[in-house]
Amino acid sequence: MLVLSRKESQRLRLGDSIVVTIVRVSGDKVRLGIEAPPDVLVLRDELQPHRPSDREEEKVKKVA
Repeated sequence: MLVLSRKESQRLRLGDSIVVTIVRVSGDKVRLGIEAPPDVLVLRDELQPHRPSDREEEKVKKVA
């Protein structure tokens, strides 16, 4: 994982078509602006469908 320090209004470029802008830093919260093509899915991690871990999959196999 790459960890960067940025200040408000600074930007990061991901590839040729995605730009992440630091909009505001307030206490322990950071607001990000994300510019991406319409075909790129931008989704908060907690909204990603749950995928069982390897251990959970092993438990299911043993029970079945």
